[in-house]
Amino acid sequence: MKKIKSALISVYYKDNLAEIVKQLYQQGVQLYSTGGTQKFIEELNIPVTAVENLTAFPSIFGGRVKTLHPAVFGGILYRRDNEQDRQQAKQYDIQDIDLVIVDLYPFEETLAQTEDEAEIIEKIDIGGISLIRAAAKNFQDVLIVSSREQYENLLLLLKAKSGYTDLEDRKLFAAQAFATSSHYDTAIYNYFNRGAYLPYFKQSFQTGRTLRYGENPHQNSTFFGDLEAMFEQLNGKELSYNNLVDVDAAVALIDEFEEIAFAIIKHTNACGVATGKTLAEAYRKAFACDNISAFGGVLIANRTIDLETANEMNSLFFEILVAPNYTDEALAVLKSKKNRMLLRRKEAKLATKQFKTLLNGVIEQDKDLRTETAQDLRVVTTQAPTEEQIKALLFAAKICKHTKSNTIVLAAEGQLFASGVGQTSRVDALKQAIAKAQHFGFDLSQAVMASDAFFPFPDCVQIAHEVGIKAVIQPGGSVKDDDSIAFCNANQLAMVFTGIRHFKH
Repeated sequence: MKKIKSALISVYYKDNLAEIVKQLYQQGVQLYSTGGTQKFIEELNIPVTAVENLTAFPSIFGGRVKTLHPAVFGGILYRRDNEQDRQQAKQYDIQDIDLVIVDLYPFEETLAQTEDEAEIIEKIDIGGISLIRAAAKNFQDVLIVSSREQYENLLLLLKAKSGYTDLEDRKLFAAQAFATSSHYDTAIYNYFNRGAYLPYFKQSFQTGRTLRYGENPHQNSTFFGDLEAMFEQLNGKELSYNNLVDVDAAVALIDEFEEIAFAIIKHTNACGVATGKTLAEAYRKAFACDNISAFGGVLIANRTIDLETANEMNSLFFEILVAPNYTDEALAVLKSKKNRMLLRRKEAKLATKQFKTLLNGVIEQDKDLRTETAQDLRVVTTQAPTEEQIKALLFAAKICKHTKSNTIVLAAEGQLFASGVGQTSRVDALKQAIAKAQHFGFDLSQAVMASDAFFPFPDCVQIAHEVGIKAVIQPGGSVKDDDSIAFCNANQLAMVFTGIRHFKH
């Protein structure tokens, strides 16, 4: 056990600090501080010694150098059980510092608020990060509190143990301190690497939650990130690994639409997508796409769930519903199933990179954020698509982009008919889509076809023609594109190339 006799406090945010300062004062702790923190403590009418008095050296360079001095770091780093260290501390009149409380300059907050490089650089903390590392290294003798998120735990500790700490306490806070410093440095590195593209992979998340299990019950799983910044959960059990994977796919798909839209996701693929004049209409059309696969699915909307829509979907067993908001009446209906997970989506910045472990490393890429517009379409056949077909083609292409390869999507304007998903052959994907569309009673003479990649042979356009499809969208790029084009020209099919492939594995 170690008694805290002295503390150095240097923080950016002062929230919830007052109670700690008062507790330390009551326990007879000598306080040292700097700048704004010193002023804050003085305004509490609590005695505090300026670091400048400890170092006999002023704060210089606009506050860039305050604590970087042997009198400070010696007091933190010297080993109390080492005779030579004790002698040197005595020789140079270095005072013990038993507790260090730091809250770093808000680098990430500043980065989110401005592009001004000078302002961003000034929020790179030097003294604070050095204090954290020094105190954490000497956890045998010193307690380090490295962020304001730890204030509550510190206060509880001070009260519970009357100003004493044990080795387990200090080592735990040290681990948290190195988590703080490594996260901070990662954010700074990623800022500087924006244009440098150095081949070093650095990612850090400060929050995490243990999930019920992973993809299967025998797999452990943790989500790293701040889900509460993304969603407010209004009902239901905790989200699982598979739930989160499906919700991610649902969010990515629904964000393609500005008009009123509804989607139903199963194992990351859409089994229903539609737009409508009302949300209830969009839901009915989406559900009609495949009312079998919708069972146990993840539902998502880009408009407030109203009572009519809630009543329409309430008889369906589904795992999750995501929406920007819910009316009170709709919530009352939907909460009738206690395990049904209802998420209110918040405004949150989404990542533009994605990564995963692969073999003995990690693979990273830009997210596929490219969405085709009418300007991307190049008509390659003598028959041009009609305005209605163009709208349907672009709608189908959006769904195709978010479906596992190989995929073929059949759709009309504003409604998915069917998709062939994750097939080893593009022909098989098309046959699967046709079979599903016909099973659910869709008239394929009203459908268009979208493919995530080029047709290596003309067989897909031949099969599409046989069932009445009259317009096709695909990236193009096959050495045998001319064969597909020739067939379309001979059979009055319209086909457009986008030059954009959307493989999804």
